[in-house]
Amino acid sequence: MVDAPGTPPRARPAVVTASSWLLILVAAIQLVNLILTLTTIGTVRDVLRDAFRGTSAEQAADFAWVFGLVGAVLSLLLAIGLVVLAMLNNRGKNGSRITTWVLGAIMLCCTGGGLLNNAAGGLTGGGSTSGDVPSGQEIQRRLSDALPGWYGPLTTLLGVVALLALLVALILLALPAANEFFRKPRQAWEPPAPGTAYPAYPSTPGYPSTPGYPPTPGYPPTPGYPGAPGPSAGPGQPGQAGPAPESGERRDPEPPPGS
Repeated sequence: MVDAPGTPPRARPAVVTASSWLLILVAAIQLVNLILTLTTIGTVRDVLRDAFRGTSAEQAADFAWVFGLVGAVLSLLLAIGLVVLAMLNNRGKNGSRITTWVLGAIMLCCTGGGLLNNAAGGLTGGGSTSGDVPSGQEIQRRLSDALPGWYGPLTTLLGVVALLALLVALILLALPAANEFFRKPRQAWEPPAPGTAYPAYPSTPGYPSTPGYPPTPGYPPTPGYPGAPGPSAGPGQPGQAGPAPESGERRDPEPPPGS
């Protein structure tokens, strides 16, 4: 969001900065989960193949492998998206804040559901299934034996940290200080710079625009000044020509005065 020209830049509140750093932390956890998935997906596939070999769910190992790759790609996209949202939130983009709330709510449901599912599976031990398919408890035991001992506690710890960090980040974006930062500023009026003309205001709808004034006509020339036609001289006045003689009439010149 760009402030009006001439207005001082708005200071970013600490709650928005802290929220952005928490989003970046969640993005880093997604990248760690991506690395863990890619390093263990082969082992998980081999364990599931041995567990489901000769059963009606023999293709479950391939499905789990594809699902793991899709989850890895999704973790990468989420990490990139969270970093982009954090940068846009620091710039005061209200649209990115709304997107962060929507995406964060979805991630909270998924992460929280996964943690609850793991906790429920650990407490109940996984029920036995009917048929030739091995029970969930047997599969979990085989996975625990094949994977490193730190894998389970680390993934659980990362899930809890990501859940709490994301929850706090969403709460910080909803505080009053953040609301003031994301609110669109009012456009401030600025007088034109010296030497520039004021902007023309549009005419009011329904009223015709005011026509321009006509040019002022020139004043008539004053008699007696050069270039002004003087009054016609009457007959008999000295120094002025008399009326033109009519056709066929001869007039003698008048003698000068005093002769």
